This record gives sequence, structure tokens and C-alpha cells, in this order.
Amino acid sequence: MTDGGDPIQALVRLLSRLPGVGEKSARRIAYHVLGGDPEYARTLGEAIATMSQRVRRCESCGAYTTRARCALCDDPRRSAELLCVVARPMDADAVERARVFQGRYHILHALLDPLGGVGPAEFPLQPLLERVAREGVREVILATPPTVEGEATALYLAECLHAAGVAVSRIASGVPHGGDLEFTDPITLGRAMEGRRSV
Repeated sequence: MTDGGDPIQALVRLLSRLPGVGEKSARRIAYHVLGGDPEYARTLGEAIATMSQRVRRCESCGAYTTRARCALCDDPRRSAELLCVVARPMDADAVERARVFQGRYHILHALLDPLGGVGPAEFPLQPLLERVAREGVREVILATPPTVEGEATALYLAECLHAAGVAVSRIASGVPHGGDLEFTDPITLGRAMEGRRSV
């Protein structure tokens, strides 16, 4: 990194590596931190610096937590027979915010992506199969994203889980609430039509 000793430019470069943060946003954040409360800047820096030591993956589901097992896996009110498989921790958060699922989660931290170097040999399938057998899971809901990699992963998991004798379902996809049909892509519209239900 060559910033000529400029700490502001160094911070802008680091911030712009975050997903969804371009150079303009990074510069705005840097100046906000610089012009704000010095204690806030110190606390923010300390939180970022110590996060990798304080946070780990749940040994059961893979969610980020400060304990060996996360709060959801330790919650006796949640059904161990129903497992929702997602690609990333933020996907589990999204499902959880909807307040419609009372089972448990399994976070893959990967999707099948042969071009990106993740084929069946590198894919973390075994921990999922072992968990399904160990915890007596009866149904697995596949909630991988509706992308090429997400669909390929869902098909692969469905095949492997069916072979293990587990019921498998896939979350529906369609037109988002408040969405306009004019701007909806053809694949999403097709799935919405296929997944229609009587009213």
C-alpha cells in the first residue's frame, strides 16, 4: 500500500475493500470518524482489531458467536428436526428477522462454484450430513440464494440428502412484496408462476 504516509488515504483504501463500499463512501466514512468523537474512533478501532479473537463459529451450525454454541442452537424451544441450510450468516439473520422459522440453521460458508475453486471435493458437505444424522433431522429446507451457484448447491444438496433418507424442500422464490412486474427478471417471474397457489 503506497499512500505516502497519508493516514486518511490509507483508511479510505482499507474501507473501500469492504463489500458495498466504494471510494466515495469510504472517504465519507473516514472523514466522519476523523471529525467525530475521538473516543468513538478509538472504540471502533478496538472493536475491529479484537473481533477475530473474540468471535468464533458455532461448533454446531457455523454462525458467528462468542461461545462454543450459539444462542439459537442452545435454545430448547427450537425444533432440532427442522434444519434451514443457508450460504452465509447474514442469510440466517434475514430468515430470523422474518420470524417465520422455528427450527435450527446450518451455515455452509460456501457455495458450489467450480470456476471459483469450490467443486464437490472442496464443498463442506460432510459436516451437514453428520449433523443431520446425529441430531435426527427430518426435514432440510434449502435456502441458498437464487443464483447459478445457489441453485447448483441446492440441487447437489438435495441429491445427497435424499440419498440419506431426509425430506428436502426449497424456499420459494418470486416477485418481492411491493415489487413491480415490469422490472422483475424473467427467471423470477417464471418461478413465481410455477409456485402459484390457490386463494
